[in-house]
Amino acid sequence: MRIVRFEHEGKIATGIVKGDGVIDLTKTSTAYQNIATIIAQEDVSLPELRNIEATLDPHYPLLDVLLLAPVEPRKYLAIGMNYMKHVEEADRAGFDRQKHQYWFNKQTTCLAGPFDDIDPGVTEKLDYEAELGVVIGKPAKGVKRADALSHVFGYVVANDVSAREWQLHTPTFTMGKSFDTHGPIGPWIVTADEIPDPQALDLRCLVNGEVRQQTNTSQMIYSVAEQIEYLSTAFTLESCDLIATGTPEGVGAAMQPPVYLQPGDVVRCEIDGIGAIENKVVVP
Repeated sequence: MRIVRFEHEGKIATGIVKGDGVIDLTKTSTAYQNIATIIAQEDVSLPELRNIEATLDPHYPLLDVLLLAPVEPRKYLAIGMNYMKHVEEADRAGFDRQKHQYWFNKQTTCLAGPFDDIDPGVTEKLDYEAELGVVIGKPAKGVKRADALSHVFGYVVANDVSAREWQLHTPTFTMGKSFDTHGPIGPWIVTADEIPDPQALDLRCLVNGEVRQQTNTSQMIYSVAEQIEYLSTAFTLESCDLIATGTPEGVGAAMQPPVYLQPGDVVRCEIDGIGAIENKVVVP
């Protein structure tokens, strides 16, 4: 099932994508009308929503709604250097290799919709990072790898937009990873039952139609389950929290010479089985 947050005629709602249309949950009798409630009560909400999907026709065409970031997390966590070829290109750029999983925060105010514009802000080194995003369902604390995926509600496409020179202002990366609009996600949440193996997904990033990144999530150093196990060792992953699982090689900063995003560039991130997001770099 594909679950969206959207705006239609000035009203924000949650819905189910069915074909080329959207079922507006506020126009149904279900009590599960916002994404946080749906995720927190997934054991009962999802069977009811599947019945709605099977029995109702869409209220609006997809083209008539504005898709929003499909989840509003309390925490947005991202792992660095999680594909070996990306590690190798980082080696060439002078980054030290890490002995453990390397995590940083993206402030949740960076989140943007799947087709929103990217504002460079003050950076002169704007870069893209296509990633598989994981939405946590049941809270996870001290979870073992074998049980980790049972805590996943669903998956999104994410672009970990990065202000490279600001990223290096601090070893935590937080400043350079958290500019407003630098966290487009979407286009919807695909529920976990539709993705039996998150380590078997083809992923691509295109800039102005040119393929810059292309890999399969099987190439991750640390799997989604290993990431959840590691994070939940330290703190609770809460319902709706978002994890970005790492980007492959091909980022602009690693090109020779580096090629950063410019106003007018269009970045498209795709993951088979989930969908695509597309964002234009625009200076307000």
